[in-house]
Amino acid sequence: MKEKRFKITAIIFLVLLLASLIIFLSWGSYRITPLDIIKTLLGQGTKLQKATILDLRLPRLLVGISVGIALSTAGGLLQTITKNELADSSIMGINAGAAVAAVTFISFKTANYYSTLGALSVFVLPVMAILGAGISAIVIYFLSSRKGIRPKRLLLIGLGMNAGLNAFITFFTFRGGAFDYNRVLIWVSGSLWGAGWNYAKIIIPLVALMFMLVLLNYKKLDVLNLSDEHAIALGLSLNRERRKFLTYAVILAGSATAFAGNVGFIGLVCPNIAKKLVGPYHKNFLVISAIISVVIILVADAVSRNLFSPIEIPVGITISIFGVPYFIYLMMKEK
Repeated sequence: MKEKRFKITAIIFLVLLLASLIIFLSWGSYRITPLDIIKTLLGQGTKLQKATILDLRLPRLLVGISVGIALSTAGGLLQTITKNELADSSIMGINAGAAVAAVTFISFKTANYYSTLGALSVFVLPVMAILGAGISAIVIYFLSSRKGIRPKRLLLIGLGMNAGLNAFITFFTFRGGAFDYNRVLIWVSGSLWGAGWNYAKIIIPLVALMFMLVLLNYKKLDVLNLSDEHAIALGLSLNRERRKFLTYAVILAGSATAFAGNVGFIGLVCPNIAKKLVGPYHKNFLVISAIISVVIILVADAVSRNLFSPIEIPVGITISIFGVPYFIYLMMKEK
């Protein structure tokens, strides 16, 4: 029965995913019909269609897919580690740690690294963001690991870290000039603007590898979801496994933040919706959560790009408009 429910849910969301892909690739200042999209992908479109689809929209779509999967998977991992459905990398300070590292890097006038490093320069910002997310996670982990890791303490310390890091980002943003302020504000709000093939070539294999690693460990995650006593009785080393999965969450969240800025609520909303639809087993809900996240981020980005054209709203703001009410609903539901 559960397997049948999973298959039906997967089919429904795959249809929604296909619809969101068509909306994303066709909707814009230059509209392209679904038939012309297929022709262009097969190499038969006009020059303008090829430039629009292959050079602009397709790499942005692939980066958006990778970001959605990374954030939803990181959120699912953190909810399992903390045993709290309110946990998310954007709430616990991991995204903020990545953002602090990236904003600091941008603010110190380091634009010359592009010419100095050449082709390698595209790797610098992701590495900085992952390092920032890692440092933030290490601080949260050590502050909460006194007398053993307590999931609630981990979540609460993460909330405190998030508030502090966001205050630091605000200070740094106002400290710069008007140009730096606008650039950093768009990045911190979460945006897929400027996502090209250079970004796609890095984030796709990284997220694919991490997602496969997480899915291969689904049994351990299911055991980690049980009470600590049951998990220990089944032979699971709690602290070691929590450290490992926290590392996976940091890499996923840091990578997503590096390429799309601080997109919030994807990691909070998608795993919770998926659990309600297909149950708490990680093998099922992580896959459904990833598909839901891709649908949300692609539709939200299409709306952000086109609704107030020529002005483009950061996708993180559009997602937050829907994410905040859901967060309040989860808070009200918490005992």
